[in-house]
Amino acid sequence: MSITSALVLFAVIWFIVFFIAIPIRLETQGDRGEVMLGTHAGSPEVHNLRKKAWITTFVTFFFWAITCGIIISGVVTMRDIDFFNRINSLPEDTQT
Repeated sequence: MSITSALVLFAVIWFIVFFIAIPIRLETQGDRGEVMLGTHAGSPEVHNLRKKAWITTFVTFFFWAITCGIIISGVVTMRDIDFFNRINSLPEDTQT
């Protein structure tokens, strides 16, 4: 796995975890009963995005380390998840 692949994998996992974390403990204007004129009642009032971003980073590092370990060790390869046999088999050792 190259450095670029590892960084892309980290970013993908980070955004997935972040989108899961955003609605947790979210207080909307409707929940507080203070809906401002011209806004939706579901607009966030207290979102704590900085705290959620830091927590997301730590959780992501844990999942990323496990995923990288599995990929680098070769426990699961592309051939293991090729259910339709679309990956060509490796060529036999040819003697010239």
